[in-house]
Amino acid sequence: MNTALNVLIAGMLTLGTTVAMGQSAAPNDAQIAGIVVAANTVDINAGMVAKSKSHNKEVKEFAQRMITDHSGVNKQATALVTKLHVTPEDSATSKSLKDGGVANLKHLRTLKGKAFDAAYVDHEVTYHQAVLDAIDKTLLPSAQNAELKDLITKVRPAIDAHLQHAKEIQASMK
Repeated sequence: MNTALNVLIAGMLTLGTTVAMGQSAAPNDAQIAGIVVAANTVDINAGMVAKSKSHNKEVKEFAQRMITDHSGVNKQATALVTKLHVTPEDSATSKSLKDGGVANLKHLRTLKGKAFDAAYVDHEVTYHQAVLDAIDKTLLPSAQNAELKDLITKVRPAIDAHLQHAKEIQASMK
């Protein structure tokens, strides 16, 4: 039952992100930068909680990978927006991502052991799929600056690799 509840919560968080993206006009480059930073920060924060709470070696290693990889993307994004003199802007999408991240952390902190691991990994699968969908349907088509579009294009395969890795862990936990 807990796993079903966790999947439902993760799905609701993703639905909230998708709805926010669908309701607003195409984001401008400053909003895209804000979305990129928010998406990475959400996953860094979840990874930090997972690294500290999980006792599963594979989950802890995955969490560390999320912290490392997403911190690297945020550094690249920050360097790019600084170079371009663009200040990341909040949008309905970045706010939805942040709110969903806070709700996910609150939920994860209530769990222990295998229930925690399952909830974290299930959320990572759902979250990375939502981010890929946002990249493909919103961020890349809306980005006007070639360097911003290039950064998003370059990080997309890593996001997909994270999704595939999370699915592998999810399958091994069944």
